Amino acid sequence: METSRRSFLKAGALGALVLAAGGGIYRAMQPANPARFVLDGEARAALGAIVPAMLSGALPPDAAGRKAAIAATVDGVHTAISNLPLAVQKEVQDLFGLLALAPARRLLTGISGGWAHASETEVTAFLQDWRLHRFALLRTAYSALHDLALGAWYAQPASWNAIGYPGPMKELS
Repeated sequence: METSRRSFLKAGALGALVLAAGGGIYRAMQPANPARFVLDGEARAALGAIVPAMLSGALPPDAAGRKAAIAATVDGVHTAISNLPLAVQKEVQDLFGLLALAPARRLLTGISGGWAHASETEVTAFLQDWRLHRFALLRTAYSALHDLALGAWYAQPASWNAIGYPGPMKELS
């Protein structure tokens, strides 16, 4: 079946309307003026899937240690975002809102079954796609996720031994 220009434009307009409606629904479900960033359930699940994909070689090999390291890194990302200016917090909240909203997540990342069921391979593929994407907005979103995840990981003293960092210098007495 051959696609005409008119049907292509109609499909594009319909897709834009669906995304706009999804964004409107997400915003309607959020508080009117959130004062601070909130890492809610699906956004936390997204970050819980993104962190292991970004830190695949750095995480502890044992399951319990890996789970604890991921949880500590997710909490570190939340802390880092909470210390950003409110305008930046809003932008990051919007990014996590898109990642949490099922239609936007499917369209932008290709992950259809939700973050809790996403494999590390799927998440790595979407991150690689965003890292090299032709749209600067998605490259910027990748950079934000990358910097937040790695910054939160390397802020933890438990990760310092792996890179040979002895820790901050002790004050001279």
